[in-house]
Amino acid sequence: MVIHKAEYLVSSPTLAQCPPPDRPEYAFLGRSNVGKSSLINLLTGRKHLAKTSATPGKTQLINHFQVEGAGRSWYLVDLPGYGFAKVSAAQRKAWERMIEDYVRKRENLGVLFLLVDARHAPQRTDLAFVDRLGEWGVPFCLVFTKSDKETQRVVSRNVQAFLEAMRAHWEELPPHFVTSAEKGTGRDPILAYIDRLNAEHAASRG
Repeated sequence: MVIHKAEYLVSSPTLAQCPPPDRPEYAFLGRSNVGKSSLINLLTGRKHLAKTSATPGKTQLINHFQVEGAGRSWYLVDLPGYGFAKVSAAQRKAWERMIEDYVRKRENLGVLFLLVDARHAPQRTDLAFVDRLGEWGVPFCLVFTKSDKETQRVVSRNVQAFLEAMRAHWEELPPHFVTSAEKGTGRDPILAYIDRLNAEHAASRG
């Protein structure tokens, strides 16, 4: 898929203030500093579209980006991270409520891309969130990020370990992608997946 246009639209503190749900939407979520903004920049081909930072917790709102390609328009959404951001317990709880409200109630959410750092063995925080998504019935994919920061052997081992850990509670595993924002790895498969979901959305609307 060729992206013809990608632009920042709006940042919203609550679900109620998000743009009208009038087109397909794909959101990115994961631990703080896992590379959500970098992945959005990779997918859109715009290096500075989503603001990146080495400081965990940079993203604090629901950030919408409008994208056009393959004759269709849709939203990409950068959500606040969860995990080790240096913020107060009250702020963290507020983020968690905002994230849960969004992923459970956003009616045009096509799929949630859950980002996992490929450099590390499975983290309990990520596995727990995966189970919560299952309980909520939220469709999601796994995106293993920063694959260029480790050897292929280590990345493959960590990816397989995560999937194996999921099998303890899941009969069917979600789609997964391995990415590198630095090398561009994973961009085409994810865009092809989004293109297919966009086509299914258009077909369902007649």
